[in-house]
Amino acid sequence: MTRLVETIRAHGGARPDAVAIDGGIPVTWRALADTLPDMAAALATRFDPARPVGLRIDHGMGETLLDLAFLEAGVPTLALPSFFTRAQAAQALHAAGAQALLSGPVGIVDGIPSAAVSAIHGPAVPLPPGTARITFTSGSTGHPKGVCLSLEHMLTVAGAVVDTLGSHHAGRHLPLLPPGILLEGVAGLLATMLAGGTYVAMPQADAGLADPFRADLARMLAAIENRAVTSLILVPEYLAGLVGVMTATSARLPRLSVVAVGGARLNPDLLASARAVGLPIRQGYGLTECGSVVTLDDGTAAGMGSVGASIGANAISVAEDGEILIDGPLFLGTLDAPRGPGALATGDIGRIDAAGRLWIEGRKSALIVTSFGRNVSPEWVESVLTAQPAIAQAMARGDGRAMLDALIVPASPTADIHGAVAAANASLPVYARVGQWRAVAPFTSASGLLTGNGRLRRAAIDAAHPYRETHMTQPFFDRLVAATAPAQMRFAATPQLRAGLAGDISSADYIAYLIQAYHHVRHTVPLMREARARLDNQPEIVAAFDDYIAEETGHEQWILDDIERAGGDRIAAGRSTPAPATHAMVDHAYRTIREDNPIALFGMIYVLEGTSIALASQGAGALQHRLGLPDDAVRYLTSHGALDQDHMTFFARLMNRINDPVDQEAIIAMADAMFGLFGALFAGIELEAQRVAA
Repeated sequence: MTRLVETIRAHGGARPDAVAIDGGIPVTWRALADTLPDMAAALATRFDPARPVGLRIDHGMGETLLDLAFLEAGVPTLALPSFFTRAQAAQALHAAGAQALLSGPVGIVDGIPSAAVSAIHGPAVPLPPGTARITFTSGSTGHPKGVCLSLEHMLTVAGAVVDTLGSHHAGRHLPLLPPGILLEGVAGLLATMLAGGTYVAMPQADAGLADPFRADLARMLAAIENRAVTSLILVPEYLAGLVGVMTATSARLPRLSVVAVGGARLNPDLLASARAVGLPIRQGYGLTECGSVVTLDDGTAAGMGSVGASIGANAISVAEDGEILIDGPLFLGTLDAPRGPGALATGDIGRIDAAGRLWIEGRKSALIVTSFGRNVSPEWVESVLTAQPAIAQAMARGDGRAMLDALIVPASPTADIHGAVAAANASLPVYARVGQWRAVAPFTSASGLLTGNGRLRRAAIDAAHPYRETHMTQPFFDRLVAATAPAQMRFAATPQLRAGLAGDISSADYIAYLIQAYHHVRHTVPLMREARARLDNQPEIVAAFDDYIAEETGHEQWILDDIERAGGDRIAAGRSTPAPATHAMVDHAYRTIREDNPIALFGMIYVLEGTSIALASQGAGALQHRLGLPDDAVRYLTSHGALDQDHMTFFARLMNRINDPVDQEAIIAMADAMFGLFGALFAGIELEAQRVAA
């Protein structure tokens, strides 16, 4: 019997009817203590304890019981986050010598958690003795690294979290980080089990996280409130979204007693904003190799901005060059190498103050850690970018931001960088894609931007090309791009859009998209006319709308032509009713023009024309080839490619002449909203592959 089950039995004896796991049907501590050993015994009989089992499961009731039962059974597991690509998951399973993969929803059959099991036929891999959990990093180079941890190590860290926070925080914990993330498994699930709290086993979709890179923040907020949640663990990107929706709606979450934030650097302004809306933020620091949490701040004003002192599981020191070193309980090793002796060199630069608090000041290497907590090697992204013939040189960056930024040297004056970046992004996982880029002059040794052997001098390039933060002094078009970059990344992650860009859809899917395009495009000219009428005191804006109206008139008929040539019914399409998401998108545009600031329509134009360029330059060709369509069945997409590239150049110049801060904010707000609404339009199209699978 492990210490985990001993603790669960102690809770079962002391508080038998209290709820341990709340997943729709509550499981009490007594029920958990009685059933978990039997579940573990059944798993130990079914699976070889010498080989790991892959888990690609959610946060539901059955999934939580399955996770705990495997820990008690002594069968190693490897958790595969949902955002891993198929290739990354396959590589991880092969590297670990996994015997099987359990996926999909987990039910309880005859008292035993049951999931879909896929046997894996491959060679076994020797694991470090005592391995209970193999955690794969997100893969800074696209190839995840398997870190092996013991159950006792994870319980030690979880116990230290409980001791640091105090048992009075053992209330109701809701997991929001994606399944398979070690931080949630240790500081969330195991800490709740040790402290005797209640683990709210809510599936990701119910918490607004069906897509972890495109959160439904209103749904997340409602889930926290409706399930009376008292503790959360967030990455900075989720915190930023939650703070944003709380600020916009004036909603507050008074039941929360602790909100731990980790996984990436936390912007001081975001920390202040979070505390301003009443969130009890506790910033932490940790590494997979340390079992997740190493430090946690005490929530006092004196420690604000630090990541706090050690929670007691590890000793922290700083080397002469400022690198943070961690000693104490550490990982057993990786799948391909045992752990070496001595302290762990983290690669982070920091200092420890007189009170023992750790302050993170940078990174020793160029590794990027995004605000989603994902590690990305810039060299990996740069190699994918420069594999495109249109790109001669590239430097990727974006530490602490939601999206990567790239400085790109075009291979020629006429190079299609838009298309090249889109093609590169298609081969990268969502968390490593380039969200914005800027064309720059070549990096050379003579300019001090390359070393003698041709390596990038990253600090010098950063100084020569400062990141364009969202402030009013930069050209407004650049600020618009930067300010809406996180929303654009979430939009770009929409599965239906990604499938369309790859040409991986059916003729029926294509026609379904065209029908929704018809329903919003037929409103383009009327929307522009309304906005123009309300801005007749601005001649330059009126002239711009006149040009747009002349260009856009009749495009809805192009779409009906394409529907007919692709095998659809143009008459039925013209008489059809728009989908709710399409109606919401158009309605929001009309309402903004009529009731708010009509110049905001340029935010919608920015979103639609940028998307048209991507669909035309990347998706149209692949789609036409895949479906065997004639040229006159993709007229709307292909014509908008060249047309909207010219429009975007014109649009950028026009935006840079808009100087009124109120107008600028209105355009940014509309673009942000439209990325979400347009993404919902795509998400509402059920692809044929989904219909067949269902």
